[in-house]
Amino acid sequence: MRELLSWLAQNFLPFTIKDVFDILVVALGIYFLLRLVRGTRAVQLIKGFVAVAFVVLITGAEFLNLRASHWILSVVLQNWVIALIVLFQPELRLLVEQIGRGRFLREAFRTAHSSDTVGVINEIVRAARRLSEKKIGGLVAIERQVGLNDIISTGRRIGGTVSSELLQTIFHPGTAMHDGGVVIQGQQVAAAMCLFPLSSRDDTPHSLGTRHRAALGLSELTDAVIVVISEETGTISLALEGVLTTNLSVEALKELLLAMLQPAGSDTNRWFWRRENRAKTRAEEPPVPTAGEGPR
Repeated sequence: MRELLSWLAQNFLPFTIKDVFDILVVALGIYFLLRLVRGTRAVQLIKGFVAVAFVVLITGAEFLNLRASHWILSVVLQNWVIALIVLFQPELRLLVEQIGRGRFLREAFRTAHSSDTVGVINEIVRAARRLSEKKIGGLVAIERQVGLNDIISTGRRIGGTVSSELLQTIFHPGTAMHDGGVVIQGQQVAAAMCLFPLSSRDDTPHSLGTRHRAALGLSELTDAVIVVISEETGTISLALEGVLTTNLSVEALKELLLAMLQPAGSDTNRWFWRRENRAKTRAEEPPVPTAGEGPR
C-alpha cells in the first residue's frame, strides 16, 4: 500500500492548472467521440470491447487467477487496436468526413427525436398500400436499437416528419431521390437515396431482386425493420434479423410493425414472429420478380 501511495504522489502530485486543463481536454474529446458514434453500429462494438476487457480483469484477479483464460484474452486484446480499426472502418470514415466538412460539433450535439410509434406506423402502412396499388418500388428501413447513421451518411439527409405523402413522393418514378432506400429515425425521415448493404448469404434465393437483397443485407447487420414494396408485382415484404417475409397484406404489415416497434411489444411476440417466419422463409422461396429489380 505504501508503494502505491508513493507512486500516486509521485505521478499525480503536485496537481497544477495545466493538469486540470489536460484532463478536461481528454474528457471533452471522449465525450464528443461518444456523442458522434451514438446512433451507429459502433456503439454495439464498444459494448463488446468493454465486456471483453472486463472479463480479462476478472480472470486475472487474485480470487480467480484463471491463468490460461487470462493469457488467451490478453493476447487477443494486444491485437485489439488493429481489430478495432477494421471493425470501425465505416464509423472512422464518417468521423473524418464530418470533421472535414465542419460538421463535427453539430453532429456531436445533435439531439434525438421523440417518437410517436403508432402514428409513424400508420403513415408507413398507408404509404406501403398506395405504393403497392400503383406498383411503385419502395425500400424503407426503420431504426431501432442499433443506429443507422453510417447508412444515412451514404444518402441525402432530409429531416422531414414521416408522412405517407412524403414517402410516396420520394419513391415516385422520375423524382430525384427515388433510387436507394429511406431511413426513418423516430418521427423523422432522416435520409433518402441511401445505399443498403446487399445480403451475401449462400442460401439467398436467386429470384430475389437487388431491393430485396438490400433489405435482407441490412437486416443481417442491424436490428432495423425494413419494408420492401416490389416494383414488378406490388408485393409487400418485411425483413427483420435476416428473415424476409413476403406477400404481406396491409393489415399483416401493420400488425408486424406494431409488434416489432412498439415499446410495449413483448419479447414473446418477437420470438414467435422469428420462429414462425424463419420456418416459412426456409420452406419456400419468396415469389419476388426478376433478379434485375433494383432499389429504385
